[in-house]
Formats: sequence, structure tokens, C-alpha cells
Amino acid sequence: MHRLIEKGLMFGNLVRIDSPVLVERYNRALNHLIGKNTEQKVFHIDISGYSPEIGDEFGDDLYLNHRGVNRQFILLTTEQAAAPLLNAKFSTSRSILKQFIEENRTELFALTARDAVAGELVNSVYSADTPAALFNIRQIAVEADTTSGTVAAAAKLGEMIDRFKTQPDGWYDDVLIADMIGMAKQTGDVVRNPVNLKQMKFAQDNFWTDHFGGIYLFRGVPHPAAIFVKPVDENGDLPIDFTFDLSDRSAIARFLSLNELVEPIVEARGVDAAAILHQKMDFIVMSVAAKMNEDLSGATRRDLRRLGRQYAHLLPDEWQGLAALARWAEEDGPWPKITSEHPAYFYTLRAKAHADADLVNMLLSELSPLDIRQLFICHKEAFYRAYAGWPDEKRGYVVDFLDREYQVDKAGTRKALFGHEAPMLELPKVAQPDLITRVGPWGAISRRRG
Repeated sequence: MHRLIEKGLMFGNLVRIDSPVLVERYNRALNHLIGKNTEQKVFHIDISGYSPEIGDEFGDDLYLNHRGVNRQFILLTTEQAAAPLLNAKFSTSRSILKQFIEENRTELFALTARDAVAGELVNSVYSADTPAALFNIRQIAVEADTTSGTVAAAAKLGEMIDRFKTQPDGWYDDVLIADMIGMAKQTGDVVRNPVNLKQMKFAQDNFWTDHFGGIYLFRGVPHPAAIFVKPVDENGDLPIDFTFDLSDRSAIARFLSLNELVEPIVEARGVDAAAILHQKMDFIVMSVAAKMNEDLSGATRRDLRRLGRQYAHLLPDEWQGLAALARWAEEDGPWPKITSEHPAYFYTLRAKAHADADLVNMLLSELSPLDIRQLFICHKEAFYRAYAGWPDEKRGYVVDFLDREYQVDKAGTRKALFGHEAPMLELPKVAQPDLITRVGPWGAISRRRG
């Protein structure tokens, strides 16, 4: 993984902590949360305050995320909002932390000027021993305070001030006045400079979790389902009617279509569909050439075309399907019939513009793993796992490509691949509730598996 780290493709954008004052505050927060201290004098932290150096020191990459379901966090600076979340167990965790920081930026800036802020993403599940337990996660609340309890103390001081103002004998209550003065030394003037953090709660209807090999749970859609990366039969009885695994391609395609979650790349507005298709084809050629031990260092598109011709007999159905679609898009060729069972099918889709677009693109990246760029952008955990098993030639090309083509303009690349313009006005579609009720929204398949 050293090449990824050197190019900033792994552990990139972490916040460096090298000030003795910040190290001391981090230790105070760490002891407050888990009863431990670090010996590190210089380390890096992600958006949650997790440090890979400290994780290595403790021999525990989940030292701030007990059992993978209780994400704790340490904030030393609001700059952490731009950092990634390492070892993510839920797809929503980073967005929750980022939104919490952004909506409390002024307050957190003031609080972290004097102390660390420690907290937790709280839900009602303390362990996920079975897949069914994950279905109990319905809401995440953010709880946070400084290690000295400044926010709680400010709230208590606010109550004292109200009593002082409203009680008839408040002006003569020497004990109350003394307590207010003592607490004000800790909190400052909460009348002129209120010290409070917004109470934030987030519904958890649709999310991905890394538990049990990976699960995509969609409950906030018209036709709910759970999609497992591993065979679904291994997961027992679950509190949802429809469950699939990644091998259930037709069922997943039907699910995405019924819930209007995806659109064909060639029909998307504001994108160069042909260019996207050709880039996906290049990635597939690269994978084939890497298996043949070809030197891919500095390989250009022209080099990949040459390798594609050289190994044309080895190019898989994914490439053939995308090539046929590209011919239709560019050369007015015949429309290729690419069904959901065709290996190229999910390579031809992207998420529509909706609240769960990132989650859907994440799922599509697992269904089209030869598209190494989408896998890296949409699903870092799956990318790193795949990278570990690639031949060295492929690793070298992928690192060079991502560094050269993606790192220089991340926002532009994301917009070109996944961005959306205002949708065109469409006629309403006619629903067929009787058919769906009779055989299920994904056709004649089992309503419950496992």
C-alpha cells in the first residue's frame, strides 16, 4: 500500500497533530472516552479523530469505534471537516460528522480554542452479533462536549441565570450567586457568547454497513430491500421482505429500476457518455494486460488500444458490451441488447439525482469492479481490498492514473461522472400495483431468503 500512501490516495488529507498542547488535549479526550493515553508525539487524525499511528500503537483500529457500531470522536480543530473517515463501518458516519461540524463551526471553533471536544454517534445498538441487529438502527444522535464539560456547564449556568432573573429572592441568594460566578470562570460569559451545540439527530433509512461482508439496506424507498455482498442464505431470518446478494443481478436491476434510483449513462444529460464508456473499456484492457505481465508504466490510451488489439481474444464480455454501446453512441451502430444478466449491464448505469445517489453509486461500483476509478471514488474500502490482490503491474498503473487523472481535479471528475443537471419534465409512469402485489416487485422470486 506504500504507493497509495505516497501519492495521497490512502491516508490522504489527514490532519497532522504535532503541537504538545494539542497532543495533551487529545490524550485528555482519549482518556475521557476509553481510559487510555497515547505515547505518540506526532500523529495524524481523520474527521473522527481516529489516528492510524495510534491504532497501530494500541493494536486496535477500532479504538474509537467499539465493536464497529459505536463511533466516538475527538475534535481538535474544525479543519477535520475536510478529512476522510478511515475504517468506516457505516456509509453515513462521515456525512453525519461533517454536517455536525459545519453546522456548529463557530461554536466548535470557540470550544476547541481551549479544549478538545469529545462525543459519540449514539444509536440503540451496542453490538451487531447478527445481521438482524443492524435493522434496529433507525436514528443516530450526536452527543458532544469538551472534556471539562463546558457545554453542559454552560447549560447549567443558563438555568441558574434564569432562576436568578425570575425568582423573587434571586438577588439575595448568595449561594446561587457564588455558584454562578464559579461556573462562569469555566464557561465564560454565556449571555454575550452562548456556548451550546445543536442537538442533531439523523434518520438511518438507507445506508451501507461493512458488517457481515457488506450490506446495503434500503428502507426509505417505495420497495425496500437489503442487498448483501456475501451469499444471503448465510444471514438467517431478517425483518425485511426482500433480500438479495450480488449474484442476484436481475433482482437488483429490478429493485433499482422500480425505485427509480439509476439511469443509463448514455441517456444522462450533461455528460460525455462515449468518453466515459471508452475509459471503462480502457480499464478492462488494462486488467487483461496486467494479467499477461505487460509493462503498464506510463501507458497512454494509444498504448491501451494497441494492447486491446493484441489481447482481443481475451477481452471479457464486459468490454464487448461496452464497446457495442459505444458504437451505438458514436457511430449510429445497432442498439445492443444488454440485459441485467449481461456482465456489462451495471457498468452502463449511474445513480439518478436523489438523496441516496452516493449510496447507489457505491453499490454500482461493487457490481462493476473492473471500473477502478469508480471503485476508488465511491467505495474506498472495497478498492483497498481489491488492490491488495492485484498484480504489481495493475497496481502501478492504477496509482499513476488516479494520481495523474483524478487527484488534480477531484471535483471536476466527480461532476463529469456523477453530477446532474436539472431533470427534464417526464410524463408520470403508470403503476401496476396488482402485479407487484401478486408476484413481488422483482418478479417470480422468493420473498424471503435465508
